[in-house]
Amino acid sequence: MQQERSAGLVVFRREAGDVVFLLLHYGWGHWGFPKGNIEPGEQAKEAAIREVEEETGLTNIRLVDDFAESIEYVYRKRRARIHKTVTYFLAETPEREVRLSFEHKGYCWLRSGDAVTQLSYENDKNVLRAARETIERGLHVPLHSTPQ
Repeated sequence: MQQERSAGLVVFRREAGDVVFLLLHYGWGHWGFPKGNIEPGEQAKEAAIREVEEETGLTNIRLVDDFAESIEYVYRKRRARIHKTVTYFLAETPEREVRLSFEHKGYCWLRSGDAVTQLSYENDKNVLRAARETIERGLHVPLHSTPQ
């Protein structure tokens, strides 16, 4: 089975005393975080930052220390089975406006409970929950959330 490695960011910003997360609507229908393949010679964090810039136009991002969550899944690409590992890092931005790449057909900024509902895949939902816990620890206050 072929192996593929990608990296991405769970991007958040502060809004009206709360935190909202960026989700992208991919052209083939699902909602997820910005991510992409790690290029030869590139480190995972470098790839994640590059992919976010390419897919969203966001350039003012600050990585949050001590957050890295990996997910794994298998998919098919031209009849080949691919085992993919995606490592997500956590990043904050003050930017609100997103300039989508051709790969996406929409985006939204949502509070964590709404974002969990909007995300298409359970493994991404788990990454978001872990991100939320990390942010809450750093802020020392619970974030507002709709029921999950």
